[in-house]
Amino acid sequence: MPYDAPPNRYDSIQYRRCGRSGLMLPAISLGLWHNFGGVDTFENDRSMVHRAFDLGITHFDIANNYGPPPGSAEETLGKLLKQDLAPYRDELIISTKAGYWMWPGPYGEWGSRKYLIASLDQSLKRLGLGYVDIFYHHRPDPNTPLEETMAALDFAVRSGRALYVGISNYPPDQARQAAQILRDLGTPCLIHQPYYNMLGRWIEDGLLDVLTEEGVGCIAFSPLAQGVLTDKYLGGEIPDGSRASKKHGFLRPEQITDDKLAKARMLNEIAQARSQSLAQMALAWVLRHPGMTSALIGASKVSQIEDAVAALKNLAFSKEELKRIDEIVGS
Repeated sequence: MPYDAPPNRYDSIQYRRCGRSGLMLPAISLGLWHNFGGVDTFENDRSMVHRAFDLGITHFDIANNYGPPPGSAEETLGKLLKQDLAPYRDELIISTKAGYWMWPGPYGEWGSRKYLIASLDQSLKRLGLGYVDIFYHHRPDPNTPLEETMAALDFAVRSGRALYVGISNYPPDQARQAAQILRDLGTPCLIHQPYYNMLGRWIEDGLLDVLTEEGVGCIAFSPLAQGVLTDKYLGGEIPDGSRASKKHGFLRPEQITDDKLAKARMLNEIAQARSQSLAQMALAWVLRHPGMTSALIGASKVSQIEDAVAALKNLAFSKEELKRIDEIVGS
């Protein structure tokens, strides 16, 4: 059946301004890091993307190497865009990235102009698009001058391949330098995408301050610690279909330690007192920062997307709740 978006699709979600830009992003964005590759079920992917847009999630985030195999998640999204979402292109924010390994030889990863532009051209072909809304450098390159990498992002915008640019996984000092270089080039840094959740709080040590000072938005990936901050693992087992159960996943069973599970169980008690699931509280906690534009979730089924959007009904924390969370996870 052809996809027909509901007219009330913007009633369920809030939108936040991205730094000092004119762009608004949904407070919950959908990432295609997992479950959208060539090894996954297309109809399930289709159902998740449909439901996300039904609920007002307009931002779909991807990268050149997402799969497996690398590139296949972009192909999946490209098929969905062509088949279902083409009439809504102007209502969508599509972001992709380059920085990790994609092809053999010296030009297939990192941050050179050669790699970034070639990768973006490949991404556009897989997506079936003339441009992406946001193009990220996925990780800092220790060997390429930052000026070259940022000039490549600037060129991506000036050549019409991207509307905005961003960075991901950059530490505070490099993030500030990147933002300043891009501003001087006339293409401001729109957004930074770091790892952030209750169990991984490194961005609180300087990065959030840098982004605020530079007027750069922030979108947190892995706000649920790849599922550790959900009810999946609270019983101590690895459920079938979870990220930790998949051979091609990035979460390994040995990473789900007794210490993490003990913290998750204590956090779950706070969530229950708030009438939220642990996942909902984890998302609300990430979004409590005034400068946090969006929380980037992954999903393997529609109900997880619905649960995430429902977290927006209660984003407020008492001082006592925040203090207890800090005591559990460490500030």
